[in-house]
Amino acid sequence: MPAGLSPAIADVAQPDCVWDVGAELGEGPVWSAAEQAVWFVDIKGRRIHRLDTVSGARRSWDAPSNPSFLAPIAGGGWLVGLKTGLHRFNPKSGAFTLLSTVEAHLPDNRLNDGCVDAQGRLWFGSMHDLETASSGALYRLEARGAPVAVDWNYVITNGPAFSPDGGVLYHTDTLGRLIYAFDLGQDGNVSNRRVFAAIEDGAGYPDGPAVDAEGCVWTGLFGGWGLRRYAPTGELLAQVRFPCANVTKPTFGGDDLKTVYATTAWKGLDTAERAAQPQAGGLFSFTVDVPGLPQAELRLD
Repeated sequence: MPAGLSPAIADVAQPDCVWDVGAELGEGPVWSAAEQAVWFVDIKGRRIHRLDTVSGARRSWDAPSNPSFLAPIAGGGWLVGLKTGLHRFNPKSGAFTLLSTVEAHLPDNRLNDGCVDAQGRLWFGSMHDLETASSGALYRLEARGAPVAVDWNYVITNGPAFSPDGGVLYHTDTLGRLIYAFDLGQDGNVSNRRVFAAIEDGAGYPDGPAVDAEGCVWTGLFGGWGLRRYAPTGELLAQVRFPCANVTKPTFGGDDLKTVYATTAWKGLDTAERAAQPQAGGLFSFTVDVPGLPQAELRLD
């Protein structure tokens, strides 16, 4: 279990596994309010998953290469970050259409986490797939344009996520155990990078983030057995403990955005650890008092 936490930091919920999907590397949950559904990916399993939270229906699609994140497109459809670049994804046909290649000169890299800001811009990161070289970067996708790198020298990127007023961008250096905050301008420029939170040794590695309506930052903890919630000041407020070690990313769903859905992974677990964590790789949920923020849609024109 996570080590080094103050006794004053209380567990705030009990997560339940709502889909024991067994993802090797579950990631990128996104809430679709129109569908009342949660979408997410299994990066290493090369799958896209959808859970209808009303009917309980489950559906999965094969991806042509490692899918790392999903972003809903205004007007319909999805953008998916694959190892081969940014693609439109049509769930009805299962077709993937290339929009833009990213880092074709870095064959050992792949895309990782991504998020859409309130202005409809896509932000996403790349990482070294072998997790040893600092060849990853943070990108912003311009409408009708190519991805623009805005920060560099990451082994594993995660995030970003945005404050409720859109003025702060949070981005994670997973192996560095750091969550950064940047000032984010209306023009999409970022500045004033500073450490927002540092994860102590023994508490796992910060993974995908999400921000709630009070501006608090939630982060998955890979190898840390849960999620944490940090105040906008960077103070650790609460945690949610999971029955599996690798918790990757939360999102907020439900009619009131007070249901958290979180992805997990069995990647890196040995045979004994997998036997002890039979729900590793499942999709979990729990309820909170403070809602999340509405899911923004990507504007491509």
